[in-house]
Amino acid sequence: MPELPEVEVVRIGLERWVTGRTVADAEVLHPRAVRRHLAGAADFTDRLAGALIGPARRRGKYLWLPLNGTTALLGHLGMSGQLLIQPHAAPDETHLRVRIRFDDELGTELRFVDQRTFGGLSLHDVVPGSPLALPVPLAHIAPDPLEDVFDEEAFHTALRRRRTTIKRALLDQSLISGVGNIYADEALWRSRLHYERPTATMTRPRTAELVTHIREVMSDALAAGGTSFDSLYVNVNGESGYFDRSLDAYGREDEPCRRCGTGIRRRPWMNRSSYFCPRCQRPPVPGRDPR
Repeated sequence: MPELPEVEVVRIGLERWVTGRTVADAEVLHPRAVRRHLAGAADFTDRLAGALIGPARRRGKYLWLPLNGTTALLGHLGMSGQLLIQPHAAPDETHLRVRIRFDDELGTELRFVDQRTFGGLSLHDVVPGSPLALPVPLAHIAPDPLEDVFDEEAFHTALRRRRTTIKRALLDQSLISGVGNIYADEALWRSRLHYERPTATMTRPRTAELVTHIREVMSDALAAGGTSFDSLYVNVNGESGYFDRSLDAYGREDEPCRRCGTGIRRRPWMNRSSYFCPRCQRPPVPGRDPR
C-alpha cells in the first residue's frame, strides 16, 4: 500500500495538472470505486460537474482536491489505485474505474485506475475554517511529520501516554499519520531503535531523534519518487519510484547491515514483517533501562 512519500508524489503531480481546472463531467465505470460516496454514483457525477478544483492536498496517506471551497474530492489509493493524467485519445486502461473530463482545451483527463478495487473516490464537506479544506472524514487523523502544524512536543507526550511499543505507535494514525510499515522500519533502523521498544521509555531527545529520521527517510523517498515494490504504484504520468534501491532495513533479510555488517533479520509482526539489525537495534530487556 502506498505510504506518505508515494501519495505526496501523486499529490505533486495532481497539483501541477488539475489545479484551477473546471470539471466538465465525470463517468463512473465501476460502482465499487465510489462506494464511500454513500449517495451513489449518480450523485457523485452530478456534484462534480462544474466544480472548480483547488490545489491538491494531502494528510498522511490520504489526498484530496478542494472543490469550490466547501467540498472536497477525497481519494484513497488502497492497494492498487492510480490517479493518472491521460490524453483524451489514450486507450482506456483495463481497470479504469472513474474518468473526469475538464472544461478546457488542454486535451487531458484525470483517470482513476484500480485493479484490486480497494481504493476509491468520494465527495465530502470540509471541516469549517480548515485552512487545508480538510474533508470531514479526516478530522480525526493526526498531522503528519512533514506538515508545518505537526507538534513534536504533543507527539512525545501522547507517545509516552499510549503505553504500547514504538512501531505500533508509529502506525497509529491518531498519533502521527502517514508512517507505514516500510518507513517505520527504515526510521527505526536509522534511530537504532528496536520495534518492540516500549513507548513509555522514550525520552524527549530520543523522540526528537526519531522524528528527525522519519522526516529524513520520507524526504529521501520523495526525492527518489517513492518506493515501488509493487508495479501498480506509479505517479500521475505512470512512472515508478526507485527508493527501494536505497532501503537500509525493509526487504533486506539476511543482507549485511550497512552500519555494522550483521545480517538483517525479519520477524512476523501484526500480519506483516519487521526488518531490523539485531546488533544495532537490540531488543528491550525487562528491568533494564534502554539507551
